[in-house]
Amino acid sequence: MNALELSGIVKRFGPLTALDGVSLAVAAGEVLGLVGENGAGKSTLVSVACGLYSADSGTVRAYGRELPPGDPRAAIDAGLGVVYQHFMLVPPLTVWENVTYAKEPRRGVFIDRRAARRRVVDLGMRHHLEVYPDAAVAGLSVGVRQRVEILKALYRGAEILILDEPTAVLTPQEATELFGIIKSLRADGKSIIFISHKLNEVLEIADRITVLRRGKQIETVPREGATEASLARAMVGRDVLLRVEKPKAEVGDTLLEVDDLHVLDDRGIEKVRGVSFAVRAGEIVGIAGVDGNGQSELIDAIAGLRKRERGAIRIAGRALEHANARQMLDAGLGHIPEDRQLRGLVLEFSIAENIALHDYAEPPDARWGWLFPARLVERARKLIREFDVRGGGPLTRAGTLSGGNQQKVVAAREIARDPKVLIAAQPTRGLDVGAIEFLHQRLVEERGEGRAILLVSLELDEILSLSDRILVLYEGEIVGEHGASVSEEEIGLEMLGGRRSAA
Repeated sequence: MNALELSGIVKRFGPLTALDGVSLAVAAGEVLGLVGENGAGKSTLVSVACGLYSADSGTVRAYGRELPPGDPRAAIDAGLGVVYQHFMLVPPLTVWENVTYAKEPRRGVFIDRRAARRRVVDLGMRHHLEVYPDAAVAGLSVGVRQRVEILKALYRGAEILILDEPTAVLTPQEATELFGIIKSLRADGKSIIFISHKLNEVLEIADRITVLRRGKQIETVPREGATEASLARAMVGRDVLLRVEKPKAEVGDTLLEVDDLHVLDDRGIEKVRGVSFAVRAGEIVGIAGVDGNGQSELIDAIAGLRKRERGAIRIAGRALEHANARQMLDAGLGHIPEDRQLRGLVLEFSIAENIALHDYAEPPDARWGWLFPARLVERARKLIREFDVRGGGPLTRAGTLSGGNQQKVVAAREIARDPKVLIAAQPTRGLDVGAIEFLHQRLVEERGEGRAILLVSLELDEILSLSDRILVLYEGEIVGEHGASVSEEEIGLEMLGGRRSAA
């Protein structure tokens, strides 16, 4: 008997058919990979499985028992637990308070805090999810927060875990730890649906893999014999370039200069320590490093989002002292931020409004103090086509788009502004292979147009594939500078502080 079985699921949103007769099953002690492009229907399928959406037709069964549609409580009671990419935790509360929330052990009318802590600790030890129960969630790393989410699901009796893009926000080290946890859960008889855009991870952890494309189930294949290329072809419907091809760089004048930059984090600790580098027109300079080594503070300082303690930043030769984000943008900076929801979009605004965020007061969107909404809509419609944004039109609320399509909206806005310098921070986080291919090719095109591009990514493959020069950041300092031919091993050693080359 399958632990979870979805049969003939159809789900429509008005004229859009999000799921068209999808069927899948996962057995006890099995990891099923689920892949597909952004907008392929993966998140909708999860919402149907866990009772957030009612399917227009089809059935959901857990351990042979049909679940009532649109009933999240019935799904939880049947043993389903979902861990979303964006965690559902209360930051000011402790670990044990988040895990046991609304199901706390009680002694009379009072919460039995000691019993709650003990249960959380015991559960964590049993599933190799060790956490400190009294730690406030707000102070935890992303990887530990994810452990808390998994513990929360297990505490509520989950036997079937759906992990939605679980590694999208993790460092490589945290992702390795997560795979160990998944293998332990599988050995304990749990059933896991692993949703990811990272095909190498799916091939590493899944027993079988189901591919969705535009709401339809294309195939379900065993891991043995599947390759990244074959899965990408099934997802997109054509061959996909998994590594970008680019002509030799033709560099011009220096457009971005950073000189002896020092930046503090929110705690007042120096995170960027005397960083100096330059990016010229027509080149991509990649910054490689393990997460937490000053990348975020460096990006924020350049973008005018964080005060610098000292140091100079120049765009096209113009020194910008104490410039805020608006002044940096006006000087010719484009910024694709690492957190699209926090820094890139206003989720309650439409796509058209988000695309116009920077330039809404400038012609042709506005004139003589008047805003022309029809022009905003027309510009958005053009960019939606150009960047292949799926899931809505100019008036669609940005918050309803999938993560990958939200990223496309941000990229469309920043590139369409024709900046001299473009910062691309984690530009493909959460994107599928087709969207990654598109955005990589677009960055190479922008390089060919003479932009200076600063690429900051935790994906070493992305850095090696796109960059003309690579800078390695370790503990807030540039510890290595290399050409595009450097080996992954050499950079990896520097990323971990193994040795320092002349920068």
